[in-house]
Amino acid sequence: MGGVRNYSDLNLYRSTKGLEKFSCFIGWRVRICSNQVLTGEGVKFSMEVSNIGELYRNVLDLFNNFNPAKEIHLMQTLSNTSLSESQFAQIIGRCRCYQALPIGYQKSIPKLLITDSQINSVCRDFYHNEAFGMKGNAISLFDFHNLLTQSNKNSYVDTYLQRAVNATEISVGINNVLRGIDDKYQWFLS
Repeated sequence: MGGVRNYSDLNLYRSTKGLEKFSCFIGWRVRICSNQVLTGEGVKFSMEVSNIGELYRNVLDLFNNFNPAKEIHLMQTLSNTSLSESQFAQIIGRCRCYQALPIGYQKSIPKLLITDSQINSVCRDFYHNEAFGMKGNAISLFDFHNLLTQSNKNSYVDTYLQRAVNATEISVGINNVLRGIDDKYQWFLS
C-alpha cells in the first residue's frame, strides 16, 4: 500500500489553500522484484481532501473495499493462461500500432497507456528475463503482466499508477479473450 501527493494536479499560482489531491493504492508486490499488481479496485487516483481526517476516511474506505481473495484469484487465473510466442508477437505488434491509430478508432478499442519505449522493454525481457520471460515456447499471462509493469518502473509515480492498472486491465482483457469470456480486447489478438 502507498500513496502520493499529486503535485501535477496543483495550481502553482493559487493564493489560498484549497483541496489537496492524493493518489492511494493497495495491491500486491511480487517478491522476485518490485513489480506491483494493481487493479482499479485497489487504486484511487484522485482523492481530494481538505484535512487529514478526510484523507484518513478516504484511505480506510479504499482498504475496506479491497477484496484480497478476488485479487489472489485474478493472479491465479493469469498464471494458468499462456500466450504462445506468435500470440505475444501479435499483441506487441498491435501495441506498436496503437499510438498511430486515428483517434476515433482508438476510442473504439480498450485504452493502452504503455509507451513505445516500454513496449521495447517488454520485447527484450520476453526473451532475456529469467524470472518473467518466455519459458519453452510460451509465457503465462501473469509473467506477461509482470513484463508490462516492469517496463513501467521508470515512469513518474502519478503515471506509474495509471499504467500499472492499465497493465492489469490489458492482461485480464487478453485472458478473457483467450478463455472466451468476452471479446473486448480481441483487437490485440486479431
